[in-house]
Amino acid sequence: QVQLVESGGGLVQAGGSLRLSCAASGRTFSNYAMGWFRQAPGKEREFVGAVGWSSLSTYYADSVKGRFTISRDNAKNTVYLQMNSLKPEDTADYYCAAASSGRHYYGPPYEYDYWGQGTQVTVSS
Repeated sequence: QVQLVESGGGLVQAGGSLRLSCAASGRTFSNYAMGWFRQAPGKEREFVGAVGWSSLSTYYADSVKGRFTISRDNAKNTVYLQMNSLKPEDTADYYCAAASSGRHYYGPPYEYDYWGQGTQVTVSS
């Protein structure tokens, strides 16, 4: 199995930036596509972005496209979510997840095999 641990969440003012990190351990990290999801109070978990088995293939939700950047460093077994121009509507618990080979990783949460514990991001106005 794969263990995922997010870090980097916190409180930030609107317009600011945060970088979330997700450290993976267990099975070979490079074999997995990695996704970021978020869940705001009272809402369903939603797709934020994903990166394939290399950083060449990335996908983003329309709500974050142009503001967020997902990347991975396979040598460090870590995936990142760089969040710029943060808005109060970005406030949520953020989760990283790993999808094994053959999964359609660019959207549905059910395509992911492993999940981190989440890290909270709060954007104040």
